Amino acid sequence: MLFGLQMFPTDYSMSPVDFGAAAEARGFESVFFPEHTHIPVSRDTPWPTGGELPREFAHALEPFVAMTAVAATTSRVRVGTAVCLVAQRDPILLAKQIASLDLVSGGRFLFGVGAGWNAEEIRNHGTDPATRWRLMQERIEAMTAVWTQDEASYHGRMVDFDPLWSWPKPVQRPRPPVLVGGGGPRVLDRVLAYGDEWMPFRDGSDDWDSAAFRSAEPEDFDAELARRIDELQTLAEERGRGRVPVTLFNAKPHPAAIERYAAMGVHRCIFWLPSEKADVLMPRIDQISEGCASR
Repeated sequence: MLFGLQMFPTDYSMSPVDFGAAAEARGFESVFFPEHTHIPVSRDTPWPTGGELPREFAHALEPFVAMTAVAATTSRVRVGTAVCLVAQRDPILLAKQIASLDLVSGGRFLFGVGAGWNAEEIRNHGTDPATRWRLMQERIEAMTAVWTQDEASYHGRMVDFDPLWSWPKPVQRPRPPVLVGGGGPRVLDRVLAYGDEWMPFRDGSDDWDSAAFRSAEPEDFDAELARRIDELQTLAEERGRGRVPVTLFNAKPHPAAIERYAAMGVHRCIFWLPSEKADVLMPRIDQISEGCASR
């Protein structure tokens, strides 16, 4: 199993460069950063996990800047988005950014994608929230054309352009892996339609001093995750695809939980860390590293 770390890098947290260096030094395979260009002051859309929206959502660094900084100062650790809000970005420009990052990193980019949850944020980018999933699919298909064709064109309902030239092409061929995030009823069809991996999300965050964090007992989430992974692999076989990798976002960092995820068929666990300074994060990173090494 592969292990990665995720954090909202902000103007007050541990820097992404130090975060990436710490991950690489401890043998983690990857680091992931999320994306929110802004948070509308209205706050009409509730945070899906409930409660008050944490302040890091409005303070997050631009993820491609953060990933480039990590890639330039490391040699092995992979960099990824968890997730890039594709429906809020121009596909031709995003294709160029991703190909450039994949080139300068030596093929270390992982493209985690999602359609977003904040309706006001989505509308501020000129996107209708009701059509964001269709738009995301077309933009990923259009970017794949840019990455794989010397004279790329795409003609969809929402994305349309005539032949164009765009280099560099990504180092990873035919494209960097697309990890489709989400857990809704249609997500598995989306993974099989235009993704390379599924990235389900485990709800909530752990209190590192709580009995729940130290507990080896299974969570209610585990049974549903196992069921859906089995469903995904059955659908993949029916559609003539091989086994689809599964990256679990916000995995519980307990050795017993990690063993359960591995038995289900999860191939990568991403552990979500808070946006804190290094003096808070480094002991937690070391604790996760020890837990991963013990399994």
